[in-house]
Amino acid sequence: MIIYYNPDCSKCKQALEFLEESNCEIEIREYLKIPPNVQEIKDLIKLLNCRPIDIVRKGELLFVEKFADKNINDEEWYRILSNHPLLIERPIVIHGTKAIIGRPPQLIIDFIKT
Repeated sequence: MIIYYNPDCSKCKQALEFLEESNCEIEIREYLKIPPNVQEIKDLIKLLNCRPIDIVRKGELLFVEKFADKNINDEEWYRILSNHPLLIERPIVIHGTKAIIGRPPQLIIDFIKT
């Protein structure tokens, strides 16, 4: 499993604890240190079966100040999310060909059982 992880996020810490307690093999992706490229964002969106806007943290000041009032298409969002990974919702857990946004983190418990 891969977890898109921010060590300063309490939800990420909870998610990681769930995964560790379930004895999952985990790859921790500190996406703020090593941002995903555009193709990785596209792949992630496909695994999540959603649109890029669905993983945007709309409460972030960066979003409010720079993007909230703009009409942005999916292709532009891929670039924006790659260039501004702070806008990516967290935690995201990938398992094989599926992924989930772990908010609330309890969703991860059901996800790893499948």
